[in-house]
Amino acid sequence: MDHMPWTSADGAVRDLRKRPWRDLRISLTDRCNFRCGYCMPRSKFGPGHRFLPQARLLNFEEIAQVARQALALGVRTLRLTGGEPLLRRDLPRLIGQLSALRTLDGTAPDLALTTNGSLLAAQAQALRDAGLNRLTVSLDALDDAVFRRMNEVGFPVAEVLRGLESARSAGFTSIKVNMVVRRGVNDREALPLAEHFRNSGMVLRFIEFMDAGRHNGWKLDEVLPSAELRERIAARWPLQPLRPTRGGETAERWRYADGAGEIGFISSVSQAFCGDCTRARLTAEGRLYTCLFASEGHDLRPLLRNPHAGEAQLRERLAAIWARRSDAYSEQRERLSVIRIVRPDMHVLGG
Repeated sequence: MDHMPWTSADGAVRDLRKRPWRDLRISLTDRCNFRCGYCMPRSKFGPGHRFLPQARLLNFEEIAQVARQALALGVRTLRLTGGEPLLRRDLPRLIGQLSALRTLDGTAPDLALTTNGSLLAAQAQALRDAGLNRLTVSLDALDDAVFRRMNEVGFPVAEVLRGLESARSAGFTSIKVNMVVRRGVNDREALPLAEHFRNSGMVLRFIEFMDAGRHNGWKLDEVLPSAELRERIAARWPLQPLRPTRGGETAERWRYADGAGEIGFISSVSQAFCGDCTRARLTAEGRLYTCLFASEGHDLRPLLRNPHAGEAQLRERLAAIWARRSDAYSEQRERLSVIRIVRPDMHVLGG
């Protein structure tokens, strides 16, 4: 590969804060069958809401093309998101295409997927057989009544738990469970979830309620800081800190002192981790965002759908976008909060 001025000698690209690009999150659809209040509240996304038409979505070959060039610039992890990614038809075919790609050092990419778990029981084996490495399942409550209120469509928690068991039976050995915690809404469910997933081999992670998008009614007083939640859990089961597994990791890792497993805390509000953020997000219609809180993305569709444009041009465009990146919203939240920033919603960016 020809050396570009914004890449290092090995071809990897770094932004203006010297952060490497290591993770690409790929949204497969803006559709979701849940209406969780922190993402797609039913009051804003009712039956008449118009989602992207099929023609606007990147096809699998276009997604693979972006992923291939991102990997050539130092990306190592590809995470499939949505909306709800399991709503995308023929998903195992895309996973097969992505798992056949190679990183800069010649290894297969770390291929992960985030889902609400509602369709997982029926698809887990096909996803694993196609080459998916890791799964993250969103689960905001163990109590069925609370969970149904959270997803706003009355979906039963038992079906998500069945999906998790199906994933384990399919051979997934790396499964994370994410709980978005809102004070006064579902924070009492944190300890029951912790108890349920102790000794399960799955890693439960608690996420602070974030001010992402425009419609989730974010209020600072609904944020339960991770430090406070960690104290609640440690009072029941003593915890010990763990070192990060890699740079740019979003979750602070802890283990139960009695050996019952690991938990994590993602604290973008109370403890920003912009300094080593290595993530970019590709929307379902082909816009690349270099921050979850960015107001604008970079439209890649004209390049992807230009028959005269080669992959080298795409690689150069991606490198230039990352090289000019200086995003640090969570570190600057207080200052930026006085500015009216119109941000895409979480279901568009893929979280």
